[in-house]
Amino acid sequence: MKLRLLLLISAFFVTFYTNAQHKITVAVAANMQYAMEALKDAFNKQNKTDISIVLGASGKLTQQIIAGAPFDVFISADTAFPAKVQAAGMAVAGPANYAQGVLVLWSARGDMKPDIQLLTSDRVSHIAIANPATAPYGAAAVYVMKKYQVYDKVAGKLVTGESITQASQFIASGNAEVGFTAKSIVIAEVMKGKGHWVEVKRGDYPAIKQAAVLLKNNVGARQFYEFLFSAEAKRIFERFGACVQAAKFVVRA
Repeated sequence: MKLRLLLLISAFFVTFYTNAQHKITVAVAANMQYAMEALKDAFNKQNKTDISIVLGASGKLTQQIIAGAPFDVFISADTAFPAKVQAAGMAVAGPANYAQGVLVLWSARGDMKPDIQLLTSDRVSHIAIANPATAPYGAAAVYVMKKYQVYDKVAGKLVTGESITQASQFIASGNAEVGFTAKSIVIAEVMKGKGHWVEVKRGDYPAIKQAAVLLKNNVGARQFYEFLFSAEAKRIFERFGACVQAAKFVVRA
């Protein structure tokens, strides 16, 4: 009886330890919300891991991580915020680039064709962007408007979302006639056919080099982090509108 009891207790702790190793929480930049579901499904075909996703602006997630939020992996929309996490001593690997984001100008209205000069038109009262202080796509949008010398003319029209997701909701709902968002959002299945969008010339804003960092050195987290740089993940990023040719698929321990 004692031997059986010891075996049961051992089995319990082995099971508990194994499960704990395969439950992870991933902090994800909002532009990746649709791609993440595809990444989870692909990863779990070979690695059964319970992955909880926390979406937000990269800057906000960075603040939470440095404050001690219990995330295992951080997938950012740029490289600067993961670098801050690493500098704060919160990363065990990375940052490493997994893709390059693509900025688009989008209107959900069928009677509007997005164009930089449209922003100054009387037909446009509200222009949605993500918060440039915390969202890389928002910072890129401001850069573009300043480059084309329309920022000062339209500053009063800007409606700022906390993240690229919220900015996109402003556009999709029609509360903003036009706005800047990520290509990964406008080509998602739920957004297809909503109005018109156009890619902003990639030379018109600093490259949005997206990077990830490993925050906890457990089995599930490391496996998922390494999966982000696999050929299969690369195909998923491409399917969801990211540019991967310029991305550096290297995992740095």
